[in-house]
Amino acid sequence: MKKPLIALSTVLLLAAGGSAQEAGAKNETAVKPPNDCANLPSLEKRLEEMDRHLKDWPELSRYQEANSKLAPPPKEQERVVFMGDSITDSWSNPQFGGFFPGKPYVNRGISGQTTPQMLIRFRPDVIALEPRAVVILAGTNDIAGNTGPMTLEETEGNLANMAELARAHGIRVVLSSVMPVSDLTGADGKKIIQTGKRPPEKILAVNEWIKKFSAADGDVYLDYFSAMVDENGRFKTELTYDGLHPNAKGYAVMAPLAEKAIQEALGNKPEPGK
Repeated sequence: MKKPLIALSTVLLLAAGGSAQEAGAKNETAVKPPNDCANLPSLEKRLEEMDRHLKDWPELSRYQEANSKLAPPPKEQERVVFMGDSITDSWSNPQFGGFFPGKPYVNRGISGQTTPQMLIRFRPDVIALEPRAVVILAGTNDIAGNTGPMTLEETEGNLANMAELARAHGIRVVLSSVMPVSDLTGADGKKIIQTGKRPPEKILAVNEWIKKFSAADGDVYLDYFSAMVDENGRFKTELTYDGLHPNAKGYAVMAPLAEKAIQEALGNKPEPGK
């Protein structure tokens, strides 16, 4: 009886081994990662951007070289620095008409930035450039929480700090209203919702504070909002391409308003007819 038992054991072991191999093969197939790595370059780029952002959160390096090459202004020159986010940053784009051609105005906007980031770079990107005036446009990305949750009081405090730093260095201050937003349908047919992250009532509250603060401290209030908003309290459709940023027509509306505010801050009388 020993031989049949040995034979039976051998058959069972072979069967078990075959089943284990088959199960292992199935398991290997199930967990085997895809060979498609087409998205790897984009992931690597994103990781590099995140690493750079962590090392330079306020993006001090963005204008470091440009600042070093910018000579001190002549005594008679009325240099003006524009501090802001993407709305200021994009103003230099030729498709939007360029940034005040022929004027000694310096663009120091950085897309996506919030007031705490601007406050950190205010000294190298504004004070060190020795302007006569600074135009500050900020707050919409604070409301959206681009760098984390922020209260309106925190935004107001950062704006006040920038204004106080400027005044302490003899720089006239122009504080701009936060722009309106709107929800619209993009060219691709997709709905673009801007009011979710940037509730219009918060924009109104910040603008009311900016207006009062400017009046109390002798700064100039630059009211972009009233010129860009429609009867429903939203960004005029013809002046924006995404409900948040102005298009060429929008910048064409903003430019003379900014120029008028700058001349007021500098104490210059407007030219006849303007």
